[in-house]
Amino acid sequence: MGGALTRYRVIAWIVGVALAVLVLIGMPLKYGFDKPTVVAVVGTAHGWLYMLYLAATFDLSRRADWPLKRMLLVMLAGTVPFVSFYAERRVSNWQAARPRTPEPVAG
Repeated sequence: MGGALTRYRVIAWIVGVALAVLVLIGMPLKYGFDKPTVVAVVGTAHGWLYMLYLAATFDLSRRADWPLKRMLLVMLAGTVPFVSFYAERRVSNWQAARPRTPEPVAG
């Protein structure tokens, strides 16, 4: 499960940074200065990265046996600026608090 958590954490930060750039830099440039380039580039990148975020969240949620509500809330965290950072921290804490079970050895 460690690999799934690492993948989730990395993509959560990437999606969070992309969304922050989009909202804090791209949107003011587009609507305040009529410069839509950042929104066009970062917005498209965020859309594709968000799909990876959804896949990583789904993978982790199935491996960790999360309830559906938790999975959906964590998935939605990538759509609100800065919430993916909070969700990543919460998910990391949830996983750290889980009792460890040894993984089966492939034979």
